[in-house]
Amino acid sequence: QVQPVESGGGLVHPGGSLRLSCADAGGGEDLEYYGVGWFRQAPGKEREGVSCISRDGTIYYSESVKGRFTISRDNAKNTVYLQMNSLKPEDTAVYFCAARFPARITTVQDLCVLQQADYWGQGTQVTVSS
Repeated sequence: QVQPVESGGGLVHPGGSLRLSCADAGGGEDLEYYGVGWFRQAPGKEREGVSCISRDGTIYYSESVKGRFTISRDNAKNTVYLQMNSLKPEDTAVYFCAARFPARITTVQDLCVLQQADYWGQGTQVTVSS
């Protein structure tokens, strides 16, 4: 089974940038055949979908990150990225990468909004502070 693992989190000032990476920890699964999403959970708040990309390349962004974040794939490296620019204090959260079973039929919007993912990473901390 696929084992998502995140990297790239850290501490940045408001207005700064980070790039998160999601890979298969086991190395035996090809992420290009999975829908993949980025989710986040801030202290005391519910987990929310941030950005997701389907197997065919359709992309969804939450309203709070549109114009600031970009999701992409590098299939040669078997990696999914989340480029985060113009970061704000309210972006502070643990960020999770998750994959959807290839045969599951659902929209990329539902993958993000309804969190219809099957395999979850352990998360990476992003802190935006002055």
